[in-house]
Formats: sequence, C-alpha cells, structure tokens
Amino acid sequence: MDKKIAFLLLILVSVTGLFFLLVEPVAQPKKYLQFADQRMLLGIKNFWNVVSNLPLILLGICGVVMAWKRQLLHDNFSVTPVYLTLFTAVIFTGIGSIWFHLNPTNQTLFWDRLPMAVVFMSLLTALLAEYMGRPLQKILFYPLLLAGAGSVIYWHTTETLGRGDLRPYLLVQFLPILCMVMLMAISRSRFTRSGDILVILFCYGLAKLTEYLDQQIFAATTLISGHTLKHLLAAVAILILLKMLWLREEIVNR
Repeated sequence: MDKKIAFLLLILVSVTGLFFLLVEPVAQPKKYLQFADQRMLLGIKNFWNVVSNLPLILLGICGVVMAWKRQLLHDNFSVTPVYLTLFTAVIFTGIGSIWFHLNPTNQTLFWDRLPMAVVFMSLLTALLAEYMGRPLQKILFYPLLLAGAGSVIYWHTTETLGRGDLRPYLLVQFLPILCMVMLMAISRSRFTRSGDILVILFCYGLAKLTEYLDQQIFAATTLISGHTLKHLLAAVAILILLKMLWLREEIVNR
C-alpha cells in the first residue's frame, strides 16, 4: 500500500475512534425543526427556505447533463459515474430539502440528509481517485456510499428509539473535509484548478455557520435568515465545483 494512503487511512481511523471514544452521543437540538423565517408567501409555508433550494436543483441538473455528455473531464472521464452520482444526489438534496421545509419533521429530514450524505461521499471518492489514483475509486466508492447512507439510517433509527445520536452523520459531514485538506497537503491532483476545492470547503463552512446563526441573521436583517443563506451558499459551492470541472485540464507531467 502507498505510504500516503496508509498515512491518510491511519489518521481517519484514529480521528473516528477518538471521536466515538471521547464524544458522548449527540442528540439533535429540539429547535432544529424551528426556523427563524417562517413567513408564508403564495400559500407556501417557510417560503424562502423552500424556494432557496431551487438553485441547488437547477445546478444539479446542469451537472448531470454535463457529465452525461462527457464534457466535465474532457478526454479523461474515468470518474464520470462518481460525478453523475454526486450531481444526481444534489438534485435529490434540493427536492428532499423542499419537502422537509414544507413539513419539518424527522421523517422528512431523513430524506433531506440521505442524499446529502451521498454528495459528501461521492465528492470524497472523486478526489481520492484524482489525487491518489483511480484504483481507489473502484475500491472505496460503494463502501463510502454505504457509510454515508448508514450514518443517516443510524441517526433516524436512534431518533425513533428516543435516543438520537448524530455522531456518525457528523463524521460523514466533517471527515471528508479533513480528508480533502490532507489530500491537498500530501499529494497533487491530476488536474489544474485544485485550489477551487478550498473555496468550495470555505463556502460549506460558511453555510454551516449561517445555519447556526439562523435566528441572529434574521433578527439583524429582517429580510433573510441564516437558514436561507445556507441553501444559497451550498448552491454557490456546487456552482464553483461545476466551474472547476468545466475549466480544469489534466496535468500531463506530474
């Protein structure tokens, strides 16, 4: 096994083990289903939290069409199935989020989080293949998808049993970020524009921050909530990903 891959796996396993050893089960906050901006417009409940998902769906469709036409990676399209999965999951994330915000319950939240976990794992798989070699894609893609889906199923099951635990889902969200940063530190991508990944991660971090500050942002602006901003920032991240995939070129001599 390549030393870089072994080092990366060691770090990820260590972080996962320490997380479960040191962190108590994380229950979902009760206020999570209560949004700052609950305004109804055109007969639509939580209007802005609903319609702010439309850009995400549109960009997901654009990604699927571009990938299907074999234009994203130019002449090298070895990870096309991964990106097709990613952008399809982006579409379903937007649809699931609309359903959730129309009827905020843990049952509808499940269908919001499930495709989101697929997005995280697909992006991680694509980057592992592009930084560490294509064989990793074949080895890790389906196990990572199962891990992502399993984290959401685990959360929903424990929530149903009255002892909700978000720890696996939190790992699915944040371990890929750690992994991506480490990949960029210890290896080089086969493509140009790898710095765009950092911008994407920044947008995601900013989206999580605005989600946390949902009430404060709405109170300060009275126009837009942090939750709505989260959706828009997620769309910006996908837009940057599309731009990166469209413009980048393969590095011949690494």
